[in-house]
Amino acid sequence: MSDSAGKVAVHIPARDICEPAHLGEGARIYLAPQPEPLTYPALDDKAGWQAYVAAVDQAVLPLLSQICEVVPAKVAERDAGGARVFDIAPPGLPDDSRGVILDMHGGGLIMCGGELCRMMGIGLAARVQRRIWTVDYRMPPEHPYPAALDDCVAAYRALLAERTPEEIVIHGGSAGGNLAAALILRARDEGLPLPAGAVLNTPEIDLTESGDSFQTNLGIDPGLRPLMPVNLLYANGQDLRHPYLSPLFGDFTKGFPPTLLTTGTRDLYLSNTVRMHRALRAADVPAELHVTEAGPHTGFPGTPEGEQIDREVRRFIADVLQN
Repeated sequence: MSDSAGKVAVHIPARDICEPAHLGEGARIYLAPQPEPLTYPALDDKAGWQAYVAAVDQAVLPLLSQICEVVPAKVAERDAGGARVFDIAPPGLPDDSRGVILDMHGGGLIMCGGELCRMMGIGLAARVQRRIWTVDYRMPPEHPYPAALDDCVAAYRALLAERTPEEIVIHGGSAGGNLAAALILRARDEGLPLPAGAVLNTPEIDLTESGDSFQTNLGIDPGLRPLMPVNLLYANGQDLRHPYLSPLFGDFTKGFPPTLLTTGTRDLYLSNTVRMHRALRAADVPAELHVTEAGPHTGFPGTPEGEQIDREVRRFIADVLQN
């Protein structure tokens, strides 16, 4: 069968898809159907986007608050070359620990700033047991591209003034994965040294949303839908295929650090992650891909399945930092 554009299309009859029986009880909770998402505002409706962001942020606040209540991390707010950064040290961090994870938080490139950024950084510090610099980058609708990437580059420059590149790992999940990869490409293009490694968790690295899983996992991933209106808002009229907007289309033969990528078989961004892994390997960049069975975009944090991925991340960070 072909569609109106001449592309081969396969019609799939409606059916129920149950969670695999081998998943733990905690993991199954993440696969439960979610409430109907809010409607995207029109691109030029600034007040509508502000209300949208506020509503979504408010919805995730209780969960992040619960996580932070059990993690007595030390947090300091810093000015990193004009970018706002939360400097977070988890409990028990050795005094002589030099490695720093420069983190770009998730949130679809428009959400989870401010206090939520701080909370997410605390959760990350607890999982990886490393010092975190998490960038509270500027976001639309007030600050479209390239404001967020400018802030991330400024933070990296500031961190390089305190640490050698070998002591830095760039980290980002979802939208943060976009910015983490874009930061590395732009830093490289501007002549900055590459970090020791990168961790890209289910990264939003193709704003054109051209991958197969944007079709096959649509409705299967309970926590994510296509974000094209958000992508257009963020890009502010720029070409979505530009590597600083969609790092998947970057030239990795010019240099990229060893990278660990994670995704899940139900992740809407499964194709993003798989294609990025193949692009890095085609350029002979050391890259690992870890795929969680039945994992949605969020993964399974706080469960045995999630801990398996956290362990791989900690091991990778220790390997590239050599400590």
